[in-house]
Amino acid sequence: MNANAFPAYRGRMEYFCLGCGRRFGVDELHYTCPDCGGVFLLENLDFAELKKTPGAEWRALFDARAATKNTALRGVFRFYELMAPVLEPADVVYLGEGNTPIVEANETLAARIGARFAYKNDGQNPSASFKDRGMACAFSYLRALVRRHGWDQVLTVCASTGDTSAAAALYAAYVGDPIKSVVILPQGKVTPQQLAQPLGSGATVLEVPGVFDDCMKVVEHLADNYRVALLNSKNAWRILGQESYAFEIAQWYDWDLADACVFVPIGNAGNITAVMGGLLKLHDLGVISALPRVFGVQSHHADPVYRYYAVDDPKEREFKPVAVQPSVAQAAMIGNPVSFPRVRHFAERFEAVGGRSAFQVIQVTEQAIMDAMLTANRHGHIACTQGGECLAGLIRAKELGLVGENEHAVLDATAHSLKFIGFQDMYFRDAFPEGYGVAPKPELVNSLELIIGQDRKDALEPAAFTREAALAVAARLGLAAR
Repeated sequence: MNANAFPAYRGRMEYFCLGCGRRFGVDELHYTCPDCGGVFLLENLDFAELKKTPGAEWRALFDARAATKNTALRGVFRFYELMAPVLEPADVVYLGEGNTPIVEANETLAARIGARFAYKNDGQNPSASFKDRGMACAFSYLRALVRRHGWDQVLTVCASTGDTSAAAALYAAYVGDPIKSVVILPQGKVTPQQLAQPLGSGATVLEVPGVFDDCMKVVEHLADNYRVALLNSKNAWRILGQESYAFEIAQWYDWDLADACVFVPIGNAGNITAVMGGLLKLHDLGVISALPRVFGVQSHHADPVYRYYAVDDPKEREFKPVAVQPSVAQAAMIGNPVSFPRVRHFAERFEAVGGRSAFQVIQVTEQAIMDAMLTANRHGHIACTQGGECLAGLIRAKELGLVGENEHAVLDATAHSLKFIGFQDMYFRDAFPEGYGVAPKPELVNSLELIIGQDRKDALEPAAFTREAALAVAARLGLAAR
């Protein structure tokens, strides 16, 4: 295979419903099953053909593509055969997504946590979050539909706590006509940094009172009753794009994940679905010989999946949505995750291969999330609050004896820390509303210091002011004169 040439291989794909098993072709947009309301996964009917290629050949091909200059293969589609192998090169949208760095914790931080671990910094995607992986695939598919059907207008719509709207608006702006973007946000629940992104990309931005779940109901109603393209994780094409996260982890560690464990915030459950789905594909093809263990993490303020798996006997488990409370991990503040049926589907497959401990869910507190985020960033990372949630999950898993001494953890920093900088400011100023349950620890607080007053600048000649300011800095730092 030529690593620089777009693949000649094409698969045959279908939607299949996890509720009733009904199947649909991919010539139209489908989100939920019209028969039972279940969510879809996408299946390549010719996946068995891929098994005819040995795992070693797939590894060599994907490694070679990592250096390609072919735009259509530079991002998440370097794993084309594993994701959406019905697209043509002209369909592929590439804005620089994927290939995000995996940064090992330094020795000081690893010793403090008591575990070897690394962050995968998905905040270094184009719109500064992991959502770009899914949007690259979803918009590439939309391009294919537009080309195939000759549509002259496509209105994309999504509910969001920030990251989804930023990614959807960015990709829509790049693709341009006939695609237009509308995003629906929970009023007052999106950080100013995240709100600026869809506004800056030119999307129509609408607010709805309530939380993400309320916005999602509005979007679902629109998708069921109007001709719109839904871009939340109900969109199965988004899940395919996000599988690239799992492929990149495996590739970075030279396709050996035997002693790895991957921590992922659950949120709307699309990303953890994609991670498990992607890893299972690699295992089915012999690209990896062993699955890593996967840990989902939820805040105690939004923990329906944790509550489901906290019941030991699978026969007695019952999924129940929860009313969310305020959370610093805003992207994970979802009480009724759309992709929960997908999580259950893949968790069963994961446990069938790797044993019951292969998939677990950890609950953490809001205090632990903020403390962990600040601790990570104090040691050179750029983790968001969801990244803090993952580190808090690793700490909690260690406390529960769930992570062995020989295991290495990979934590998902889903977005750039600057998107959530307001929570850091609230922590430093001890300004969290009571509902969050977060109080600052003095050793993690930092603040700006004025070293010399404006009155001294006004009173002194410039050279004298420089000397006095320098003396004040030296005194503050305890510097010794040479």
